[in-house]
Amino acid sequence: MRNMSVDGLLTMRSFGGTDIGRRRAINEDAFLCDDELGLWVVADGMGGHAAGEVASQESIDTIFGMVRRGKLSLQLDGPPSEDRARAACRVLEGAVQAATYLVFAMAELDRGKAGMGTTISAMMRFGDSVVLGQVGDSRIYRVRQGRPLQLTEDHTLIAWQLKQGLITEDEARVSKQRNVITRAVGSRDYVQVDTSVWAANPGDRYLLCSDGLHGYLQLDEVAQALGEGGELAVQGLIDRANSRGGKDNITAVVVEVSAPLPVTERPPSFDP
Repeated sequence: MRNMSVDGLLTMRSFGGTDIGRRRAINEDAFLCDDELGLWVVADGMGGHAAGEVASQESIDTIFGMVRRGKLSLQLDGPPSEDRARAACRVLEGAVQAATYLVFAMAELDRGKAGMGTTISAMMRFGDSVVLGQVGDSRIYRVRQGRPLQLTEDHTLIAWQLKQGLITEDEARVSKQRNVITRAVGSRDYVQVDTSVWAANPGDRYLLCSDGLHGYLQLDEVAQALGEGGELAVQGLIDRANSRGGKDNITAVVVEVSAPLPVTERPPSFDP
C-alpha cells in the first residue's frame, strides 16, 4: 500500500488481500493496489493447469504498464471536464485491450494454456474522479454515507437472462449456468470493455472483489463489512467468504477516500 497525496486532491489509500479458499488447489486470482499511480485491479483467472494464474497476473502487469505510460502522456489531474473523462476512459480501456491481446497470443502459442482467460475489474484515479473498467463477473461496489451501490455489471449468462426478463431472481439463484461468463480477457483477441466515470467524495469506500467473495455477500452487508476499515475490512471479508463455504479463490481490495491532507507550511528562512 502506498499513499497518494497531491496538493488539493482527495487522499485515496488501499488495502488488499487474496486467499485460496477451502476447495481450490491453486489461487488463480491476482490483484494490484498502487495508490501512488492511482490504479486498483482485481483479476479472477480461469483455464486450469496454472493457466488462469498466468492470465490474471499477466493481465494485471500489462494494465499497470499501459496505465503508467498513458498517465505520463496525458494531463488527467486537473479540473473535471468531459475531455479528461473521455481521455481517462481511453487509457483504461486501452490497457485492458492490451492485456486481452497478450493473453490471447500467449494461449495461441502454448497449447497447454488454450482457453485461458481472466476477469478484470479495474479502477483508475484521475483528479478527484475514478474511471472503472469491467470485463467478466468480478465486481466493484461503492459505499457512500452508509449506502452501498454495485457500480459494475456482471458479464454472465444469468445476468443477461435477468436483464432480458427470461428468468426470475429465484430461478437465477439455483441455475446451473450461474458461472457461465459471456466476456473474458484473453478468450479472443478483442473484448468489449465497460467503462464508467464516477466523482469521488470524502468518506467514500470502494470494494473490488472476485466472485469468490461477492457470491457469499449480500448488497446490504457491504457497508457493514467495509465499516471496519483498512486491513480489518479485507480480512473480515475473506473470513466471511471462507466461513460460508469458500468454494472459490477470494480476493478483496478496499479503497478509502478522505479529505485532502493539509499542506505542511515551511518555516521562514532567514539570510545570515
